[in-house]
Amino acid sequence: MESQRVLVVDDEEDILELLRFNFSREGYQVFCAISGESALRLAKLKYPDLIVLDLLLLDIDGLEVTKRLKRDPDTRGIPIMMLTAKGDEADIIEGLELGADDYITKPFSPKVLMARARAVLRRRQEVSQEESVLRIQDLVIHPGRHEVFVNGRPVQLTFTEFGIINYLARRPGWVFTRSQIIEAVRGGDYPVTDRSVDVQIVGLRKKLGPAGRYIETVRGVGYRFKE
Repeated sequence: MESQRVLVVDDEEDILELLRFNFSREGYQVFCAISGESALRLAKLKYPDLIVLDLLLLDIDGLEVTKRLKRDPDTRGIPIMMLTAKGDEADIIEGLELGADDYITKPFSPKVLMARARAVLRRRQEVSQEESVLRIQDLVIHPGRHEVFVNGRPVQLTFTEFGIINYLARRPGWVFTRSQIIEAVRGGDYPVTDRSVDVQIVGLRKKLGPAGRYIETVRGVGYRFKE
């Protein structure tokens, strides 16, 4: 089986080498970039299974790189782990809203980072393994292609947003807490607040437009997909 590909992006050579060493040691194929422009080129050329992206780059900051990757149909499905010294809750929420699948603050433990990377990759594989297309009135979910359509119009979702709608839609009527949702989509070892889950749901509803009505809030509990 071909090894999974990881693109690491950081303008600090010591951190770049640390990431390259740890991913290579665990059998991943690693590509390195020291700038936002080179990261965008490599993402299109190599189509990695995961991008570990520093936010404070010298040319284009990581948030702008994320925006461009998520706008491009060829790269929008690639999971992104943001790596940065900016650890305020507002920064984390901004990163998640833009489409980040995880957020690691510096300084970091290489062992923890690797565990979180494996979790992101595992969730991506689990989602893609559910190949059956789901059709609910004006909503179509295609897990194998990581695509969602509303009234025939494609909807661009992040990896986490797609995981949430796919998870809820396949269990209509069942109520799930925020913790259950994030555990199913991202894993139980993922540090998350109620606020960040709510942010994901708000963004998901907005992108789904009229189909956003299918995601119902159950006060004091969590969310469910309308039966």
